[in-house]
Amino acid sequence: MGALEINITILLALLGACAASFINAASLRQVAGESFIKGRSRCPHCGKDLAWYELIPVVSWLLVKGKCRKCHKRISPRYLLVELFGATISAVVFIRFGLSFMTPLSIGVIYILLAITLIDQSTMEIPNGLIIALVPLAAAAFFVQTEITITERLIGIFVLSLPMFILAFAIGGAFGGGDIKLMAACGFLLGWQGTVLAFFLGVVTAGAVAISMIFRKKVKKGAQMPFGPHLCFGITASLLFGQELISWYMGFFVI
Repeated sequence: MGALEINITILLALLGACAASFINAASLRQVAGESFIKGRSRCPHCGKDLAWYELIPVVSWLLVKGKCRKCHKRISPRYLLVELFGATISAVVFIRFGLSFMTPLSIGVIYILLAITLIDQSTMEIPNGLIIALVPLAAAAFFVQTEITITERLIGIFVLSLPMFILAFAIGGAFGGGDIKLMAACGFLLGWQGTVLAFFLGVVTAGAVAISMIFRKKVKKGAQMPFGPHLCFGITASLLFGQELISWYMGFFVI
């Protein structure tokens, strides 16, 4: 990696932390029913307006040691973790795709998936606006990832969303409408193979988290949990490393 690539990686990491910080704040306001455009950021406990130097991603949280400077109550590490994720994933995407159109496209998709994850985790609902925001990016992928044919993308729309819809209709609560629409939108983005991989990874991580929480008695057996965050993880992994993962898996069947 040359000096130019290193500088771009650092810049994208910084911008990614800022973007993730905004997405986190916007999702919290969305859940609270507030406008994410108007109003200033404030302490979630005492309501103190935050100064600009208290809004520097990652740095500010570390400097105040995760506590409000006025009321000294603990500030959730969610702020720090989301900002670190934004910085890390932006750098990973550039390292993966380099100076290509896949870099901004993938970053845009992943930021939307991040917003879906944060909101669904809190409300167990996926806003239609975020699904709609994925559509133009999925359409753009057709011109960027030409190795995935239009037929594979059209099949991807229905390969999982249709069975999920049928199951949701037959078994109440099997899947949420937002989950179904998310897989339909990402079906065109990833193609049918990438979509199946994304769903598989989502199911595996959801199962692992559910088993862990049951054993730790965080939830009761049979309790409903948001599936969207796990689908978003699967979609992200498939978007970045889908072809490699599929090739690795298929290698087990080559004699």
